[in-house]
Amino acid sequence: MLPIMLQLYNVRDELKNDFDGTLAEVARAGYKYVELALADAFGKTAAQFKDSLDKAGLTAVSAHVPYRSMISDPDKSIDYHIEIGCKYIVVPFLNNEDRSSSPNYEEVKKGIARLGEIVNKKGAVLLYHNHEFEFERYNGKYALDDLFDSIPANILQTEIDVCWAMIGGVDPAQYILKYTGRSPVVHLKDFGSSDGKKIKADYDLIGEAKKARSENVFPFRAVGYGVQDILGIIAAAGKAGAEWLVVEQDLPTPGKSPIECAKDSLNYLKSI
Repeated sequence: MLPIMLQLYNVRDELKNDFDGTLAEVARAGYKYVELALADAFGKTAAQFKDSLDKAGLTAVSAHVPYRSMISDPDKSIDYHIEIGCKYIVVPFLNNEDRSSSPNYEEVKKGIARLGEIVNKKGAVLLYHNHEFEFERYNGKYALDDLFDSIPANILQTEIDVCWAMIGGVDPAQYILKYTGRSPVVHLKDFGSSDGKKIKADYDLIGEAKKARSENVFPFRAVGYGVQDILGIIAAAGKAGAEWLVVEQDLPTPGKSPIECAKDSLNYLKSI
């Protein structure tokens, strides 16, 4: 089994209420490695953030950093996460005005390429994390494929989110294999549905997901508790040369806490 990170977006609310206590809970759940999300929103210096991780026995391997934050001040934004210890810097999401449906998109691609060069020079690796909207057509192909075709692999690699790949209409395992040698980190995300490929995300991942939770339009589940072929995905990740797996569950299973869900995911992965 590849080493496993927990995406701290899972416990974002808990971190706001009790930062150090929540990190300790993540460690007690069995995790040793984490992926950061919006890390600079917690009001800590990089040294303070790393100190809290160290005290909990956790290591940050990668970080989701908003594109607009990075492009507006690359040194400040990127250096912050590298100082914490992150090897991978990830473009996690594009706002509507930056997507392939926008006239701004070609400039955004150039911006991502510039960020990749900057990250490289700082000794880290830039990844792009997909959602479902990158599986719209652009230049005769999926926008995500166009992005990776437009930017060399040595300055941009993939972080394929298997949930949103499936929602986008592709087989997650096959899509990971498509990017063999370019897929160092794979996002494991599961969900429940009688016909998962027809579920649509009806909310903004970066904002509050209250509508999705209250209406149950997107039933996220712990890894191994939903419709995904997790065994096939992990096998594909290994063949593709992945180095890390990331557990992410945007919203907890009803009746369970985010920490309980994170523990369920890890226990399942350890059992296979």
